[in-house]
Amino acid sequence: MAGRILIIEDNAANLELMVYLLEAYGHTAIAAADGRTGVGRACEEAPDLILCDIQLPDIDGYEVIRQLKDIPALRGIPRVAVTAMAMVGDRDKLLAAGFDGYIGKPIQPETLVQEVEAFMPGNLASQRAAVAVSPPAAIWQERPSERDLATILLVDDTAANIDLGRTILESAGYKVIVAGDVGSALEVARLTRPNLILSDVDMPRRDGYDLLKSLSEDAGLRSIPFVFLSSTSSVLKLGHPLQRLGFPVKFLVRPIDPQSLLAEIQSSLHEPARDPS
Repeated sequence: MAGRILIIEDNAANLELMVYLLEAYGHTAIAAADGRTGVGRACEEAPDLILCDIQLPDIDGYEVIRQLKDIPALRGIPRVAVTAMAMVGDRDKLLAAGFDGYIGKPIQPETLVQEVEAFMPGNLASQRAAVAVSPPAAIWQERPSERDLATILLVDDTAANIDLGRTILESAGYKVIVAGDVGSALEVARLTRPNLILSDVDMPRRDGYDLLKSLSEDAGLRSIPFVFLSSTSSVLKLGHPLQRLGFPVKFLVRPIDPQSLLAEIQSSLHEPARDPS
């Protein structure tokens, strides 16, 4: 029932989210970050289905489909647009260009896999319903008991990053609280006292380092384990002023494998609490 699905998407967060969700349901996801690469991967891999963004940095989704239609061996592969286009006539334009359908943005993690499988040869969505396939099991074989569930504050200003983080963390049994900026994160942290804070670095006005500094100065919050998860390459190097705060912090670089992320979070939650005062 699993398929090989080519995803042509230049937004890294959207691409990461789609890859994770599809592979969680047993599919093989093949990624391409621009149109020309996507056409090349289609020729190399001959996937069962192609998901293609419309707005791409080199050739757009319409040109991708035109080139694929010119390759006889690829003409029978279903092609689905993934787009935020919502103007009257857009659907007809997509179908006329050679797409077999479209999935709207923003991506909905709860329904994406079912939407994709509806376009698969043999309609995998119907097959799953017929055999009552359950959602993918959590990455850990044994889910934590109710008394062991931890609350994680996820701080990020990008919706796709939040969706991906929630999907990974909630599938493992964690309770997730979300904040979109530093001010909201501090307010939520004071109200809920989460067991761990997972934060992006680059955010508007005040960044993740500002959040970390504010937490370290709050006697009620300074012992909460803190994990940076960001595509930013600058890490907390030895000698950085925040290193001298003694605050319990890790820095993880995105993209990260879900199992690795959960292992790092589990490790942080079980590390002995430190008093940085």
